[in-house]
Amino acid sequence: MNLILLGAPGAGKGTQAEILCERLNIPTISTGNMIREALKSGTEMGLKAKAFIEAGQLVPDEVVIGIVDERLRQDDCKNGFILDGFPRTIPQAEALDRMGVTIDRVVDINVPDEVIARRVSGRRVCLDCGNTYHIETKKPHVDGVCDRCGSTLVQRKDDQPETVQERLSVYHAQTEPLRDYYAAAGKLLVMDGQMDIQEIAEKTLEQLKA
Repeated sequence: MNLILLGAPGAGKGTQAEILCERLNIPTISTGNMIREALKSGTEMGLKAKAFIEAGQLVPDEVVIGIVDERLRQDDCKNGFILDGFPRTIPQAEALDRMGVTIDRVVDINVPDEVIARRVSGRRVCLDCGNTYHIETKKPHVDGVCDRCGSTLVQRKDDQPETVQERLSVYHAQTEPLRDYYAAAGKLLVMDGQMDIQEIAEKTLEQLKA
């Protein structure tokens, strides 16, 4: 089964991808990991991406699409895959179609902006051991101090309210139109991202089998 996961930053796509990957026994393919693997292996597209990265530029669509194409041709994708973070735009989705890649279902983890903002901006991280907390749902025993190693907890720049709103705005402008694109093709499955993580996964699997 070939799947795409959609959802705004902070909607929990990564966690769902991990669960579905294990349950369906197919690889999860994220854009960041694909680019890192291409750079490491020194493929043609990886070398092209490296040139842009070293110049401090964004990797252009045609290179990202080429990296995706290379990755999907690998043996572990023969029985299916989960795309997380690609496509991000209508042109990327159209490029995927031109590559002859058949997408069976597109799972959209739907969470209201205000919930995402509360989830993400409340996150606190220990930079020493990597432990993650939340000011509402996962508080440390001592405010601002990591339970595991005693280091100070911080709010990452990506989790600051202004950054979260900016990322949501980009998502709504560039990626959200994919919902209509895949709904028109009869492939969109919308899941309530406010449910328990395991419940979302179980209901998603039920729908995929239907």
